Amino acid sequence: MSYAIVGFGAVGQALAHAFTRKNIEVTVASRRPPEALAPQARAIGPAVIAKSLREALEADTIILAVPFGEHREVAKALPSWKGKTVIDAMNAFPVPEELDGLPSSAFVAKAFTGAKLVKGFNHLVAAKLAADPIVEGGHRVVFLAGDDEDATAPVAALAKQLGFAPVKLGKLNEGGALVHARGRTWGPLIFQDLFKKEQ
Repeated sequence: MSYAIVGFGAVGQALAHAFTRKNIEVTVASRRPPEALAPQARAIGPAVIAKSLREALEADTIILAVPFGEHREVAKALPSWKGKTVIDAMNAFPVPEELDGLPSSAFVAKAFTGAKLVKGFNHLVAAKLAADPIVEGGHRVVFLAGDDEDATAPVAALAKQLGFAPVKLGKLNEGGALVHARGRTWGPLIFQDLFKKEQ
């Protein structure tokens, strides 16, 4: 399984730290050329490789960590997203009117035709995502939501591999609503820094 993080701001870099901690190779890309990202990528660790957006999108699993309004530009970079899993780590706040009552991830899914979309890694601030998720015998929780169980299961496995405790909330419009904003109100699980003890 190959992974890429698209967007190399605070959240993208935080996720890159999580990958490098477990020595899992991850490609990073943004609107800036790879040479501009390379020094920061190298500083995070050898498992983080800066590439062009086109090269990054060859990965099986793409984590979207761009500002919400830029997701459509990323979506246009491939003619079809069939066979890809897209993890939506973005937050739309305040919620744009164009969402028309849809959870932001359901709106994002429409842009990534053919992809399996999972909402995840979006409810924690970047500093918490970057920190070691194992604290006092517990694992930091990441919430996952998606309409396709075949996609949610491997994302849960990735979260576990990175040291987090994945908690599946169900479909995007059900449990997923807990990690989305509505209008100018955050979902109740956003910013909840929870830990799960080992079973």
